[in-house]
Amino acid sequence: MIQIIEANTKQLIKEFVKFPFTLYKDNPYWVPPLLQDEIDSFNKEKNPIFDSAEAYFYLAYKDNKIVGRVAAIINWDEVKQLNKKKTRFGWFDVIDDVEVSRALLKKVYELGKKNNMDHVEGPMGFSNLDKVGCLTEGYDQLSTAIGWYNYPYYVEHFKQLGFEVEKKYIESEFSFDNVAYEPIKKAADLVKARYGYKSIVFKSTQEILPYVDSMFQLFNETYSKLQSFVAINQKQIEFFKKKYIPFVNPEYIKFIEDNQGNIIAFAIVMPNYAQAQKAINGKLFPFGFLKMLKAKKHSKEAVFYLIGISPEYQSKGVTAVIFEEYYKTMKDKGITKCIRTPELEDNTAIQNLWKNFNPVITKRRCTFIKNL
Repeated sequence: MIQIIEANTKQLIKEFVKFPFTLYKDNPYWVPPLLQDEIDSFNKEKNPIFDSAEAYFYLAYKDNKIVGRVAAIINWDEVKQLNKKKTRFGWFDVIDDVEVSRALLKKVYELGKKNNMDHVEGPMGFSNLDKVGCLTEGYDQLSTAIGWYNYPYYVEHFKQLGFEVEKKYIESEFSFDNVAYEPIKKAADLVKARYGYKSIVFKSTQEILPYVDSMFQLFNETYSKLQSFVAINQKQIEFFKKKYIPFVNPEYIKFIEDNQGNIIAFAIVMPNYAQAQKAINGKLFPFGFLKMLKAKKHSKEAVFYLIGISPEYQSKGVTAVIFEEYYKTMKDKGITKCIRTPELEDNTAIQNLWKNFNPVITKRRCTFIKNL
């Protein structure tokens, strides 16, 4: 018999977070999250997303053992601003038993019906800055620290339960040796001379902080045209500052100004923490932070996380300036591989950014949708 329990205490939330550590214990491609970071994300007193979203966390038990989990979510900003009557589900992990998936997802349907939603979609997080998508290809590829991993049977469960594919994402990588500097420099010199662009580079986290608010405002502006995008507010910006900025090398954040001193573009690259996170198995202390620090300083793989360009400048060569700056930084740090995190397959603008680097698709993923 399958029993579903709401994870509504500190201990149960801890069990919710730790379940994948059991499910993927011997899997060489799954990357553990940082335990405390994950727990804090579900803390309604710490994560400001709960000012505009509600979420319920469920555990499935069978024979007195945890065999699955799911978060049922309604992002009320999404519902009200985009008029999308959607219930999200995320942090979905199960054993290979479709009845466990059925029982867990029933709780998601119940939340949606209770609030007059008309469909459910997932896996996805609370907002656009959370992890997204069920892996459909690339099960034999090491995950990144900012992407979910899952077994192939998840896809079969969704299909058996009447879900259909909604959004498709791709992940890819390319060798740094594929990056030719001279064409990038030539293009960057040309647009800098024409438009007066200026690069802003950083040597310390303290230098970055005064620019972070502007970066997130530009992020909202850049992605506002995507039909599924919900802007992040100031409280969420403060939360993400604390969550992400300490893990980014200052030299891996780039800003571009126009000739009036206005910030028109930004990009964030992170060291690849995947191997370090596997080694520490979710625990920063007492010694895990040393492995993370080593990866931050010495990783030879760079993970492209975010890029944002003001809409009026998206066809004016700004990316050449960004890539020129990254080339110099990565050359100096001895980077050998560049990794792209999930990008919408139909976002042709973002795909075109990378076409000259001969990227190889390593993973595909998607969200699944079901009408209520």
